[in-house]
Amino acid sequence: MLNSMAHRLRQPLPGAQPRLRFEMPPEQEADETTPESETSARFGHPGPRMSSQHPLYVGFMGTVGVGVALLVYWIGSNTTQLLLWIVAALFIALGLDPVVRWLEGKKFPRAAGIVAAVATLGLAIAAFFATLIPTIVQQVTQIVEEAPRWVTDFINSDFFRSIDNQYGVRERITQELEKFVNNPEAMGGIFGGVVGFGSTVANGLFGALIVLVLSLYFLAALPAMKKWGYRLAPRSRRARVAALSEEITGSVGNYVIGQAVVALVNATFAFIVMSIVGVPFAVLLAFVVALLAFIPLVGGLIAGVIVTLIALTAGWQTAVVYAICYFAYLQFEAYFISPRIMQKAVAVPGAVAVISVIAGGSLLGVLGALIAIPTAAAIMLLIKEIFIVRQDKH
Repeated sequence: MLNSMAHRLRQPLPGAQPRLRFEMPPEQEADETTPESETSARFGHPGPRMSSQHPLYVGFMGTVGVGVALLVYWIGSNTTQLLLWIVAALFIALGLDPVVRWLEGKKFPRAAGIVAAVATLGLAIAAFFATLIPTIVQQVTQIVEEAPRWVTDFINSDFFRSIDNQYGVRERITQELEKFVNNPEAMGGIFGGVVGFGSTVANGLFGALIVLVLSLYFLAALPAMKKWGYRLAPRSRRARVAALSEEITGSVGNYVIGQAVVALVNATFAFIVMSIVGVPFAVLLAFVVALLAFIPLVGGLIAGVIVTLIALTAGWQTAVVYAICYFAYLQFEAYFISPRIMQKAVAVPGAVAVISVIAGGSLLGVLGALIAIPTAAAIMLLIKEIFIVRQDKH
């Protein structure tokens, strides 16, 4: 009965038509036996081309080129946020594609592999926010509860009394507060800041949703996108373009997966050390370490400095022990863990990696720092396989 129901569900509804899809036309092989007149008779015969030296042609094409350049600049300057979302979604899709292809090799349908990969990513993000938000709320609540006592203790301290007797600090503070409360522009600025913060959070959530949806579409359509891209190249160079593109996309995917594994190992070690030595907020800081470890070269160093500074609240001995353990692990990771995990990923010289990370972070922030090394590797591959090969022939 279940098989019969499944068979009926797979059948199309009566009268239903398949959804129209924009498919790529098949490649046409040259047939020397078919006369050219027969193949082009349907749409007529092409006339002679205008000479490229004709003044009208030169002026028109120059004007069109300038107009197209201005149009592209205007579109790019007005859609910067959208372009960043597209780049982030494409980066995530290329990173998840090796996982999907591995699941396909295990006889999983591509759709099921995409759902599994994206669901895993979504659960990781949800776990991060589920840990982050309650911790922030708890700490803010503690600060609000303790703030009146801190203020009272400070006002009753001998230091504040001596300063107040000399400079009249309490009276001055009271006057400034009265001016601030009675100033409508200041109160409006506070309201505007709250509204601005709310709009920033809403835009961030909306951007995350857009990136997730685009990642799903890119991941599902990645084989078709590659096929379309290869068909844009001349047929004589299509095989070379496909080989270079597969090498670049494969290296990007391996880099993302490898960096994720390295970041996970880094965060796990940091969490174990923080739990042993007694660093506060170990779970939250472990998520912070994992996020920063995604940034190559400098991410682990920044994470170590941040956690060490927070560990000072538990005592300088705790901070010193954690710093020694974590920075020793960074050396171990650089020479033993990363080379083995990233051996199938990109290989970029150290100086180029540092420069690319700094340049990417300056241009696009954290996203630029993340995609800097794969981009540098792709550029180096293109220079090696195209420019240098061409230069060697002359």
